Amino acid sequence: MLADFFLKLRAGGIPASVKEYLTLMEALQKKVSSGNLDEFYFLSRACLVKDEGNYDKFDRVFGAYFRGIVSLTDSMTLAIPEEWLRRQAELLLTDEEKKLIESLGGWEKLMETLRKRLEEQKGRHQGGSKWIGTGGTSPFGAYGYNPEGVRIGQEGSRNRSAVKVWDRREYRNLDDSVDLGVRNIKIALKRLRKFAREGAADELDLDDTIRSTAKNAGYLDIKMVPERHNAVKVLLFLDVGGSMEGYVRVCEELFSAARTEFKRLEYFYFHNFLYESVWRDNRRRNSERTPTFQVLHKYAHDYKLIFVGDASMSPYEIGYPGGSVEHNNEEAGAAWLQRMLDVYPHAAWLNPTPEERWGYYESIGMVKQLMGDRMYPLTLEGLTRAMRELTR
Repeated sequence: MLADFFLKLRAGGIPASVKEYLTLMEALQKKVSSGNLDEFYFLSRACLVKDEGNYDKFDRVFGAYFRGIVSLTDSMTLAIPEEWLRRQAELLLTDEEKKLIESLGGWEKLMETLRKRLEEQKGRHQGGSKWIGTGGTSPFGAYGYNPEGVRIGQEGSRNRSAVKVWDRREYRNLDDSVDLGVRNIKIALKRLRKFAREGAADELDLDDTIRSTAKNAGYLDIKMVPERHNAVKVLLFLDVGGSMEGYVRVCEELFSAARTEFKRLEYFYFHNFLYESVWRDNRRRNSERTPTFQVLHKYAHDYKLIFVGDASMSPYEIGYPGGSVEHNNEEAGAAWLQRMLDVYPHAAWLNPTPEERWGYYESIGMVKQLMGDRMYPLTLEGLTRAMRELTR
């Protein structure tokens, strides 16, 4: 059974390995899980899923594979013949309660209403006097009170069930097809990490301290090391204004996540395309600009170069002198981009425009060609691909 479940996960796009599957088998053999489905859900996810981005896929496969087991009790409850319910009610209800049922339309009316409400109701209901639920005065449900009631589902577990977790799919926003958020972006940016120890030696090196103390005949020999930092350096260029107005939110989230993840982040703004100058403050874009040549000479070639822009513009703005819509550029934008790529070989362009629409814009094709096909959609999946490219 579990081998089939493992194959379903692989077919569902989760790159679980045979070794991870054997780890799960070993955990079950050692009774890490007591056999409860809730516990097995979390245990199997811990063993088989190593990337948070795959949690939603796991929930969908798990839910589809084990739903029959979980819903067996519910399906049996709803399939109980009416005659059984009627006879059970005759044994449990008082004469006064039976008269009340008749005054409300009789048993047939009660069952007909039950069927209609089962069709109308889409979710669980707590309290109240109409819907099927718990703790209310509706005739249908559990743990409530109504003299003409039909009890539904009261024998089931009263605790939080794993089926609610995978049905709710708490991590659905990590699916690589959905819009980005700051948390999602941080997860993707973590792939672009290279740690190094820098600065003063003010952090305890526990392993080296134990090793040195042992060699020192038991006398404590404390060893310190510098704190570990993400050593990756990022040079970020953000397109602002015009057609980028519709992508302000996602660009703000990307910028916020990048500021958190990278200690060495340098950023600049441009409009539509890169030319002879860029700026750091949009409020002073006309008075305080930084020459692009200065950027090329100031920041070393080991910076990771990232452009963020929709690349939607007139082709003249890219390929011709004087093509800029804001000023008379003496050199084509393509020349400036090429200079950047010559200095910073690790580069990527993130495009917030949906990838399926790229073919409608000639300018996007031109930029993609200049970037050597290193243009990626600004989705979790696209950002992951871009980070992979930058770590080569």
